[in-house]
Amino acid sequence: MTALAHWNRRARRAAEAPHGDRATVAASAGGRLDLIAESFARLSGRPLVDISPAGFEQAMWEAPRAIAAHGIGLEPRFFYGNRVLLELLGMTANEFIGTISQHLAEPVLREERERMIDGLAQHDIVDVYAVVGIAANGRRFAISNAQIWNLIDRKGGRHGLGTTFADWQFLDGG
Repeated sequence: MTALAHWNRRARRAAEAPHGDRATVAASAGGRLDLIAESFARLSGRPLVDISPAGFEQAMWEAPRAIAAHGIGLEPRFFYGNRVLLELLGMTANEFIGTISQHLAEPVLREERERMIDGLAQHDIVDVYAVVGIAANGRRFAISNAQIWNLIDRKGGRHGLGTTFADWQFLDGG
């Protein structure tokens, strides 16, 4: 990436964040924002976030852990990522929303990721999930102690997957 392209990207991020990114992911998630937290609480027996006085959407955005969700299909695309996740990935909300979920996992480990997703068909939530992620700048990071769960509404309809984690480490030592 050229210095000018890098500067333009940083300027775009600064102009959008944090309120622009927050509004973008909230609009992208729409009514599914409640589904992310409600399905996690129902499947895990504990809340995804503590509700803040400013509201549920802000509590999800400002949570001290990464939270993301994507839809279903052959190439599921992300529709929600909170502040921590976007910062880790080095992406704006506009860059993140619509990204194919597999594109943010290391290719060598995508097969392992697929096995975990297949396990969700039987259990609906996996409490120990580990994968190597890839940030926008190519930096690799190991995620550990994560949870993934099916976004299932109260009628049993499946709408995608959610993930949350607070533990990661960059693999390049940085």
